[in-house]
Amino acid sequence: MDSSIVSEELHHAAHGHIHDEEGNKMFGFIVFLISETFIFLSFFAGYTIYKTTAIDWLPPGVSGLEIKEPAINTVVLVSSSFVIYLAERALQRHDLTKFRLFLMLSIAMGTYFLVGQAIEWSHLSFGFTTGVFGGMFYLLTGFHGLHVFTGILLQLIVFGRSFIPGNYDSGHFGVNATSLFWHFVDVIWIVLFILIYLWQ
Repeated sequence: MDSSIVSEELHHAAHGHIHDEEGNKMFGFIVFLISETFIFLSFFAGYTIYKTTAIDWLPPGVSGLEIKEPAINTVVLVSSSFVIYLAERALQRHDLTKFRLFLMLSIAMGTYFLVGQAIEWSHLSFGFTTGVFGGMFYLLTGFHGLHVFTGILLQLIVFGRSFIPGNYDSGHFGVNATSLFWHFVDVIWIVLFILIYLWQ
């Protein structure tokens, strides 16, 4: 048999194996995100039940939450989903310069959101132990903030790995999974923003 034919068949077999492996990894990651979704859904359900049944929902002296700054943070975080999508597209075109640029912009936007949330927390007149509302507020926003922090770390990792020569030649699972996680974090925050800030 011609050696060139054998070489080509081995190349296709290896290429197919890589795609199968990436597909399996992505399936496992999607299952993980589904499990995370159910955790958040249970929190959302608990928040809704407590809010609709509690007689004194807000802590004493608290009439509601300030919405302007959280709304700005929301726009920044949700916009970062589009930015990380642009980073994915740049990587598909093997444009590492734009990939790194968009990724760093997404990281900066996520960091802006976390800093904004920390500033908001520092100005609140209630704490984690201030009634059911206080506990639910800090639990929901804090748990989500932990996911934002995790997403930033993941983006920093894939950013760093872009400097390894040929690292993304065989597949983009890490980048695709990180991007999917970031979209998940943004969607969860939209629901949280509606529940906590708009539904007062």
